[in-house]
Amino acid sequence: MLLAGFLASSILLVPATAQEARHETDHGPSPSTLVSSTSTSKTPRTPAATSSANRDLYVRRRWGVEIAGVREVSSGSLIRFSYRVLDAGKAKELNDKKVEPHLIDETSGVMLQIPVMEKVGQLRQTATAEAGREYWMVFSNKGRYVKAGDRVDVVIGKFRVDGLVVEGLLNPIHPN
Repeated sequence: MLLAGFLASSILLVPATAQEARHETDHGPSPSTLVSSTSTSKTPRTPAATSSANRDLYVRRRWGVEIAGVREVSSGSLIRFSYRVLDAGKAKELNDKKVEPHLIDETSGVMLQIPVMEKVGQLRQTATAEAGREYWMVFSNKGRYVKAGDRVDVVIGKFRVDGLVVEGLLNPIHPN
């Protein structure tokens, strides 16, 4: 009798879980799923993320952009995500002012956001995407939780790219 109850409850649980996964794929991650992605893997991952070449090909075909890189700037207190638009129609969501981007450290689960400056606004480009142009957005890393060499995920609405490696400063200034 106990076994029958367990089997019945597991049968009901499986379709609910499958429906939740299908909903996330069709409509992007919900805000609660995005926050919990630091501890679980409910947020849809970049397909074929087994290699950076497959990931890059997927991002080009699906989103019409080429990832230019993720780099420390301003002595590591900011992390800059850059991308080049190949297809303006597909890349439209990445520049949408209404969509809040996040950068998530894969190891620690720390989620960085774009700072809003009083006179400047968000530190990101939100102009209409044009093919051939490079765009950027900067994430606040005030506590320097994310460092060069860390793997991060970038989430912008339904857009998600996993496993990007943060590069170090271009020309660190050292006193002589």
